[in-house]
Amino acid sequence: MPLYHKLGKVPHKRHTIFEKEDGSLHYEELFGTIGFDGMSSLLYHLHRPTMVREVGKSVDVSPKAVVEYNIKSRLLKGFEVPPQDDYLDSRNIVLFNADVNIGLAAPKKSMTGYFYKNADADELLFIHKGSGTLKTMLGDISFEYGDYILIPRGMIYQIHFDTEDNRLFITESYHPIYTPKRYRNWFGQHLEHSPFCERDFKLPQNLNPIDKKGDFLMKIKKQGQLHELIYASHPFDVVGWDGYNYPYAFSIHNFEPITGRVHQPPPVHQTFETSAFVVCSFVPRLYDYHPKAIPAPYNHSNIDSDEVLYYVDGDFMSRKNIDQGYISLHPAGIPHGPHPGTYEASIGKSKTEELAVMVDTFRPLKLTQEALNLDDGKYYKSWLE
Repeated sequence: MPLYHKLGKVPHKRHTIFEKEDGSLHYEELFGTIGFDGMSSLLYHLHRPTMVREVGKSVDVSPKAVVEYNIKSRLLKGFEVPPQDDYLDSRNIVLFNADVNIGLAAPKKSMTGYFYKNADADELLFIHKGSGTLKTMLGDISFEYGDYILIPRGMIYQIHFDTEDNRLFITESYHPIYTPKRYRNWFGQHLEHSPFCERDFKLPQNLNPIDKKGDFLMKIKKQGQLHELIYASHPFDVVGWDGYNYPYAFSIHNFEPITGRVHQPPPVHQTFETSAFVVCSFVPRLYDYHPKAIPAPYNHSNIDSDEVLYYVDGDFMSRKNIDQGYISLHPAGIPHGPHPGTYEASIGKSKTEELAVMVDTFRPLKLTQEALNLDDGKYYKSWLE
């Protein structure tokens, strides 16, 4: 996140005395990534952030492969994931490899009895249904339908939902998630041809430090295990911070589509990148304007990547029998393309109203039992005439 941000009170100089009103010291914490080489923020706590009162049970939450080697195109009916009260219990990983977990969630209740930290991965939450507030030690971010929420690894957070009808598409990345580098200059600023810019980001606000001691349950995901720890002070006790490492949100509705005279390749839809996969946003847009253009995508071979498409809303012009919350998986090794009839039917059309999120991974994905529970079982035959 190449954008400096600051909230609350910080001392004039880093690593210097920062006194409270009673003359005692605030406690400085460097919150960084990639050792001391990546993005970081400096936080100032009312209490030591290191006070662990107790280490409790650990539960294995790592995904288990039921299909290790997949060559079959799949269609998962995501809204068939049953809602659950608890946020963490509601998360179902359906596809994964050594770089990324892709999951679905339908949480009904806000997180109130515990705090959560993913020490393994950056989390990218796409809000398909619902609204609410992401609460972190660095401030609050309000979210709604269509928002991506990027939560850096190690960030302590709670999510408060406004209603019980919530649907999330979740990507957990073991590599840092950035905006595409081709859309940034050498200083990190987004360029004029970028389909979005810093003005579109929702940054943390409303920093309200909580000065409490007691027993605070922290659930920490590390090495695929969910550990329970009891902290001796409230984790949201930060009075001020500044830097580059923090959560932020971005609405898919603020992605400005790139169009051309003929059909544009998928990278024009790219929104986020890592060294192991990319995330793209398909949004309502005008079609290609060459007089003989075929707006539907051409058939293409997935040789180097598995393609995952999460269907959000609208009528996806190259697919038949697609509904909200469906996930298509087109695996590397075989070609895929528009369904029979959609190629021809797209000719002469002027625009599309589709809304979808795509994740292209550079290593093959494995399927969990949760994925097979949602699989329609026949999608791979849907190109037969």
